[in-house]
Amino acid sequence: MLDSNNNEINIDELMENIRKEIANRRGYSQQLNTQNSPIILNLISNIDYIESLLINAESRAYARTKWPDKLNRFPFNLNLNLQKFILKLINFFFKDQREVNFNLIFALKESGKLNRLLIEEINTLKTRIDEYIGTIDRRIHGLDERLNTVDNCVQGLDERLSTVDSCFQAMDERLSTVDSRFQAINEHLSIVDTHFQEIVQCLSAMEIRFQGIDDNLKKSSDYVNNLITEIEQKLNALKTHIQAIDERYINNDTYLKSDLIQQKRLITLFLEEARKRLPEPFNKEQLQTFVEEDKGLLDAFYVAFEDKFRGSREDIFNRLKIYLPIIAEAKVGTPESPILDIGCGRGEWLELLRESGYIAQGIDINKVMVEQCQSRGLKVITSEAISFLRSLPNNSLGAITGFHIIEHLPFAKLINLLDECLRVLKPSGLIIFETPNPDNVLVGSNTFYLDPTHHHPLPSSMIQFLAESRGLCRVRTMKLHPYPEQFNLSGSDVAERFNELFYGAQDYAVIGYKHE
Repeated sequence: MLDSNNNEINIDELMENIRKEIANRRGYSQQLNTQNSPIILNLISNIDYIESLLINAESRAYARTKWPDKLNRFPFNLNLNLQKFILKLINFFFKDQREVNFNLIFALKESGKLNRLLIEEINTLKTRIDEYIGTIDRRIHGLDERLNTVDNCVQGLDERLSTVDSCFQAMDERLSTVDSRFQAINEHLSIVDTHFQEIVQCLSAMEIRFQGIDDNLKKSSDYVNNLITEIEQKLNALKTHIQAIDERYINNDTYLKSDLIQQKRLITLFLEEARKRLPEPFNKEQLQTFVEEDKGLLDAFYVAFEDKFRGSREDIFNRLKIYLPIIAEAKVGTPESPILDIGCGRGEWLELLRESGYIAQGIDINKVMVEQCQSRGLKVITSEAISFLRSLPNNSLGAITGFHIIEHLPFAKLINLLDECLRVLKPSGLIIFETPNPDNVLVGSNTFYLDPTHHHPLPSSMIQFLAESRGLCRVRTMKLHPYPEQFNLSGSDVAERFNELFYGAQDYAVIGYKHE
């Protein structure tokens, strides 16, 4: 607790000293106000007296031009000329003295002026000092009030400190109780620590045992994982084998069904014609009908061939997506500018166009493929390309496409096809024909001849020239479907050239437009 009578900090004595200092300052300020005024007045009076003396001295310091009247009182009178001579002689002798007198008088006048200025400055300073002293008096008065407030606060603080001292005593008693409880808790913790050490030892032993079990489980898990991996590999291989068998079975089944349907159609046609003509022999028209139907005997075979070597529907579907931006840019595939796909085959391109919102129709001479397309809801009919185009009016189509179709045509028919395409296309309409790329040595010497219905390879430069010569404009070719990267060689320019010739684009597309 803080004691107000403490020798080190005596608050009462400190307050008393402050009050005495305030009283002394007040007396000093009053003394200045009462003593300064008479002194200044006395100084001004003395300066006025000195200035009057200087004026009198200045009047007597000038050179005399008149003979003094008092000298005329002598018994004798001097001649006027003699008076002037004496005055000039006196003025000449006292010339330096007059100059000194004038300088002294001027200096004393300036000194008087300076004294007056100093007195005015002193009065100004006195006024300011009086104002400052008044401000100090007011501040001292405020300080006195604040000191009284501080004194009251100190008294209140003393009372609060007394209360705090009592609280500290109560807290000391409580801390003593808490200390005794902590001692009891420490004793209990010592017992718990002993038990905990025993538990830790048991856990260490159990951890060693679990580590051994974990190692055994890990070995067993690795063994089981290896077995599972091996089984999965065998299952994948078996699944692939079964899938290949299923595909082969489906292809064979499709081929057999299609072939049987074709044979049944021919037999039915033969029997119907026989019933009409019996007992007469067949005429030329009936024999021509049999010949036309005989051309479709290999339709089922060619469907199976396409399924084997062309690729799955999904693969073809993804490959053909590259042409969608070209169709979109040409703004075709509308009811006013429909698309015709020649040799539509299994209908992958028509299905892609339908999903993309375009209007398209397909034609093909393979009846089995036409039936497959129709079963998928595609607009496809059985027709030969040139005869179908000749049945269409001029400027009726927006685009004509054909994928792996022109290599099946003789050269004369190819020219006829391009001519008919140009006729039926609308202005700015386009053609897209995709065909194997003979610039690839493997394609030109091997894979092209896998299809026995192919006539001969068609170099891209020749097809581009042919399209331009038949009247198409903006003709260009687009290289497609190179071999995967893992086939490519690396290390030299020769390797790059080899990759281009053997593993480059397997197909290309020729794209041309009709003049506007």
